[in-house]
Amino acid sequence: MARPGFPVTIRQVALHAGVSRQTVSNVLNAPHRVESGTRQRVGSSIEALGYRPNRNARNLAARRAGLIGYCVPESDTPNPFMDRFLHLLTAEVERSGRNVLLFTGGAVGVYADLVAQRAVDAFVLADTVDDDPRHGWLAERDVPFVSFGRTWTGRQPGPWVDLDGAGVCRRLVAGLHDLGHRRIAFVGKCGATGQYLDRVRGWRAGCDALGLPSDRLVCAEVDTVEAGGVAMRNLLDSEVPPDAVIAVSDPIAVGVHREVRRQGLRPGTDVAVTGFDDSPLASVVDGGLTSVRQPVERFARTVVDLLDSANGDRCVLLPGEIISRGSAPIRLTEQDVNEWESR
Repeated sequence: MARPGFPVTIRQVALHAGVSRQTVSNVLNAPHRVESGTRQRVGSSIEALGYRPNRNARNLAARRAGLIGYCVPESDTPNPFMDRFLHLLTAEVERSGRNVLLFTGGAVGVYADLVAQRAVDAFVLADTVDDDPRHGWLAERDVPFVSFGRTWTGRQPGPWVDLDGAGVCRRLVAGLHDLGHRRIAFVGKCGATGQYLDRVRGWRAGCDALGLPSDRLVCAEVDTVEAGGVAMRNLLDSEVPPDAVIAVSDPIAVGVHREVRRQGLRPGTDVAVTGFDDSPLASVVDGGLTSVRQPVERFARTVVDLLDSANGDRCVLLPGEIISRGSAPIRLTEQDVNEWESR
């Protein structure tokens, strides 16, 4: 029998259940080979004795590390969204019987060292940038990986999951149009990244589909409240000012909202304002800021599903959820709700 303070072995489980050690091993690793009554008896012994498989031994036999590599970017700016993604990803990986190995330094050389050491079984690539070199390097060497985000140029190697930014911006335009707004501007930020251009495409497509002008596009210098206010001031000083604004981020949207109020206009009535990411900033403005919530829980779950998928080139776009508040009280359709719930 098991001794207190010592791990329970397969041999002890076999003796307790009255079966061979090979039968216990089959129950753990190939249960389809074992008759159901025997599986139940072995399962009861495992539970009674508190047996836990030796993960290190199993990984060694299978030539696996049991670890998924994830690069934590070196940055002086906190990113609550990516912090939450990492937390959820870690939980999902642990549920699959593995762990996450964190490292810094996103250069390909760091990945090459980990691959050479066989320190990880696969990688999750986050903070993906345009023309990201990691995807091609890993794919050429048949190293398993999944990307959270797109490289935006050419055919991206490997599976990925990302937000359908164009789709949700198109839905924002439709929602604002339903509220009676006809001059819908877009406030972006300097730097033509693929993610930014994707959202602009959605805004333009929405305007074009409804016969609305799509020439009211300005860029904030940086992703801050102050820069958003400056960009909105320029829009309101134009010959035909907008009656609604889709901002590419919540900080910029808060700046837009403040400038609307500073000029004596009513946010949500005279000028509707929407943001992106549904950050804590969305609740600090009077009446609340309508914003797009990214499905971070689904991102983490889908990444792990793709890691274990037999379809190595599968790509998944997930819809953003419009959180309607006073700055733009968009009425959500039944189709919107069903789309988010079905995911």
